[in-house]
Formats: sequence, C-alpha cells, structure tokens
Amino acid sequence: MLTFSVETEASRIVLYLSGDIDIDVAEAMEHSIPSAAASYSDVVIDFAGVPFVDSSGIGLLIALVRALQQDGKRVSVVRVREDVMEVFDILQIQDILGKEVLA
Repeated sequence: MLTFSVETEASRIVLYLSGDIDIDVAEAMEHSIPSAAASYSDVVIDFAGVPFVDSSGIGLLIALVRALQQDGKRVSVVRVREDVMEVFDILQIQDILGKEVLA
C-alpha cells in the first residue's frame, strides 16, 4: 500500500512517497497527487520510500508528471533508490521525463 506525506513551503510542495507503486495503487495515486499539488507551482516527488515500481506505476509516473507540467508546474522526482533507478535507466525514463525532472 502506497502512502504519502506532504511538506509545503510557499509555492512548493514535497510529496514523500512510501510503499510500492503498482497496479493496486495507480488509480488512487492518479487522483490524490494532482489534488494535493493543485495550488503549488513547484512539485517535488520524493521516492526515497519507494522500493518497487511496476510497469503500471511507471506509466502512472509518466502520465502524472506530464499532467502536472501541462498545468504549468515544475516537477522534480528525487531520491530514487538504486534498484528503482536501475529500472528507470533501462527504460530510459530520464529521457522521457527530461533530465530536469529526474534528478
């Protein structure tokens, strides 16, 4: 089960994710994160607490980042664990999202 906590500061929100991002949580996450980030221009998604991401989670991440960017938000995905980053590297997620997003 994925959960997230939030820290806010002026125009910036940091979403600290915790748990697996898989098909079981994709739909809930698709609605809850944009809702939480609605009134902020900078969105930081902290992956330190995410040990596993399946293909539906990767698809969700891509769609989520793009939707937030279309709403004019600057998005950063930070502190991705080594195992998850290896999958992101294989799938070239940094090329898809942009180097400014996946730090």
